[in-house]
Amino acid sequence: MDREYDIFESLTDGSSIWRDHASGLQDARSKLNRLVRDTGREYFAVHLPTGQVVFPVNPSKVTAERSPNRIFQVAYSEKLRFVRAELLRNMGYAVISALGNEAAKTLLTSLSTDDLGIRLFIVGHTASAETRKEMVDWIKAKYPEAKILALNPPNEKVPTADYNVRQNGPEAWLPFVAASMKPLQAS
Repeated sequence: MDREYDIFESLTDGSSIWRDHASGLQDARSKLNRLVRDTGREYFAVHLPTGQVVFPVNPSKVTAERSPNRIFQVAYSEKLRFVRAELLRNMGYAVISALGNEAAKTLLTSLSTDDLGIRLFIVGHTASAETRKEMVDWIKAKYPEAKILALNPPNEKVPTADYNVRQNGPEAWLPFVAASMKPLQAS
């Protein structure tokens, strides 16, 4: 019996919208590849009962091009989630966004079997210090190699984050994004 997959389009604001259904992995890959080819947009398929995620893959480009440039942002405001994602995408970064800790944990847990190549996590500033610290600690446990940039309100920091920046606008935190996303140096 084939697994049933739901196909979603990744929108430019970091959200996703349901677009199609597929029966079986081969059908899902075929539909994903056709959608990407025909529209030029990003799509993925999910087997909802298990959380298995399928991305369209061009075998000649494996993940080397995409994986080192991924940023995952945990936002606590819909407006800020959209604005930050748009700004980062306009600068050439691939951005995955979630609104709140539970949504972030659910998404990251369901995607954990795939190498997403997330190099930087950004944790927004509009939640309580306790909520933000909980998210940073969870990310540190699950993704020890990735860097975490905590955007902070005045007089607050998240001690376990790699970078703490007062949220005063993008000019305050973009230098940390650029430094974290530089190509990995060969040893």
